[in-house]
Amino acid sequence: MAVAQLTSTSALTFKSLPSLECLRSATSSNANVSLFYPSFATRSFRGLITSAASVSAAKYTSIKPLGDRVLIKIKTVEEKTSSGIFLPSSAQKKQQSGEVVAVGAGKRVGDDRVPVAVETGKEVVYSKYAGTEVEVDGTSHLLVKEDDIIGILETDDIKDLKPLNDRILIKVAEAEEKTAGGLLLSESAKERPSIGTVVATGPGVLDEEGTRKPLPVSTGNTVLYSKYAGNNLKGTDGSDYIALRVSDVMAVLS
Repeated sequence: MAVAQLTSTSALTFKSLPSLECLRSATSSNANVSLFYPSFATRSFRGLITSAASVSAAKYTSIKPLGDRVLIKIKTVEEKTSSGIFLPSSAQKKQQSGEVVAVGAGKRVGDDRVPVAVETGKEVVYSKYAGTEVEVDGTSHLLVKEDDIIGILETDDIKDLKPLNDRILIKVAEAEEKTAGGLLLSESAKERPSIGTVVATGPGVLDEEGTRKPLPVSTGNTVLYSKYAGNNLKGTDGSDYIALRVSDVMAVLS
């Protein structure tokens, strides 16, 4: 069946289709265009026409954290290697550090309010999957709870990290380079050790009365910890570190 035909006599013309008025200019003034439609063809098509809408991400000029939440300006991701080679987005390492730009009033413990343990201007390291990312003045920020902050970074080297609350920083023992039979192991075959030396500890957690409970480990202890716990960090000299909660430590070794 033909979809459209030119005819001099037609019951259905563009005059009966208000929503298609824009097409009249494309037709000849000496001919009418007739379309074969079902019974609903005489109804108005205006309800089927929608206008496109542009959706843009919300922009904020300032954010005021509440309670024990902290707003962190995310450190810029390295887009190229030290030799100048640009990295694709999939190869860019997600940052776990940034500058504190705003803090909440703190959380209530009993009848008192305990202030947040970090101050604005400090650089902190936070848990890998923590917080909610927001954009402030065109820059990526992260809104996290104080408990999601691993520690305060005093220098550019992770070994100088100052852990918060019940977290500790451990320098991971080096992996075995070869088997008992003397065969050298490849990097992929080296088993990740679960033993390391404590290099820094947090002040402990607050009890219901607002008193800090000391941790059962101290700097210099060699400890055995859960294999898949914590956040893996890298020192400037290439050494491996891990920051984890003291509850993930299974034993102190002599």
